[in-house]
Amino acid sequence: MWLRRTTRPTSTDGELARLAKALGHPARVRIIRHLTKRTSCMCGDIVKELPLAQSTVSQHLKVLKKAGLITGEIDGPCVCYCIEPAMLVRLKTLIATLPSPSSSPKQVCQSK
Repeated sequence: MWLRRTTRPTSTDGELARLAKALGHPARVRIIRHLTKRTSCMCGDIVKELPLAQSTVSQHLKVLKKAGLITGEIDGPCVCYCIEPAMLVRLKTLIATLPSPSSSPKQVCQSK
């Protein structure tokens, strides 16, 4: 069954989808949680927190950085990562724009 599109996606829909995709892996959520507890963090510290290989953690950090949720600065031989607070505020704002189930018309789903 094809559903008729009733509304067009907005730029905020695209932004929310992009940020949600960046957080779409439990390891990336855990990295964000870890970084929010600190003012900065070396990549090695993050690897100690996760049961993943250094290369896997680096890939997750790359996704989060590309989405703008974290920043990374080169500090000698290491990269120092920290949370981007404005982006977390933006993510929370975008999520808050989603309608709550109580404001939607009641639907009854029936299985055949």
